Amino acid sequence: MVAFIYVRFAVHDCATATRFEREVQAIPRILTCHNVSGSADYILQLVARDLDDYGTFMRDELRSLPGVTLVESALSLREIKANGALPLS
Repeated sequence: MVAFIYVRFAVHDCATATRFEREVQAIPRILTCHNVSGSADYILQLVARDLDDYGTFMRDELRSLPGVTLVESALSLREIKANGALPLS
């Protein structure tokens, strides 16, 4: 399964963000991590075997990362389009 996770911080300082980003890079199941504008600070894309595996990851790993105070998830029901090539000219 694929999930998109919206992560929010309560306190925004460079040291916490750096630690969070370093730890995220070391977690293989997190496919992408974007620092974004809007209501979330980061959006993560991750994979899990099933809902139980996802729940365990959320409880044991993600919520303990530096700075994380709020997490919202969107689970992919199906992928409509995946294109590996960037249409840049």
